[in-house]
Amino acid sequence: MNIILIAPPAAGKGTQAKLLSEKYNIPHISTGDLLRDEISKGTELGLKLKEIMDKGDLIDDATILNLLKERLSLSDCNNGYILDGYPRNVSQAEEYEKLLNSLNKDIGKVIFFDIEEKLALQRTVSRIICPNCGTSYNLLVNDLKPKIDGICDKCECSLKVRSDDTEEVFIKRFETFIDKTKTLKDFYQEKGNLYIINVDENKTVNDIFNEVVKVLES
Repeated sequence: MNIILIAPPAAGKGTQAKLLSEKYNIPHISTGDLLRDEISKGTELGLKLKEIMDKGDLIDDATILNLLKERLSLSDCNNGYILDGYPRNVSQAEEYEKLLNSLNKDIGKVIFFDIEEKLALQRTVSRIICPNCGTSYNLLVNDLKPKIDGICDKCECSLKVRSDDTEEVFIKRFETFIDKTKTLKDFYQEKGNLYIINVDENKTVNDIFNEVVKVLES
């Protein structure tokens, strides 16, 4: 069961990835985590990546693809995995498909979480995180509210608003995402791998999760 998750900001992709990983006992693989893991190892590549990221520059596709190849070759991916944050465009999707062919793996299913910009914006400015353990909460989503206002459920630290969760930053991120992923959606639509899940204010986290499970098990 190989799954690609694609979603604009604040659509709840991370929450769904966690639930899917627990249900199917398959790893949640984020390209951002792969880069951070390599940096934490202190390898020659890791030091180079840190230098590039500290400058705010993008990591080249070939490097990310090599890291992804190493990760997908591990035994915990034999029964499937959830890929988050990659591919981001058609060029990456084509290279990813070549990688899968070399590993004798299938593309699987591509889940796109569709959310209106207005709702995504409301969710973004309502988001708070724990600066200690990184757990994210949302005051607009009942399932994602902390049990005690302003306090992390896991480590009891005070919750903070993310510095980049402003309306101006969000609108730019959202519009950039929509613009860059249109051709990617078309690419997977033509292959018959794309499944769209609508996210709206009337659906709970479990409602959306059940829709995803239905798609995956159909």
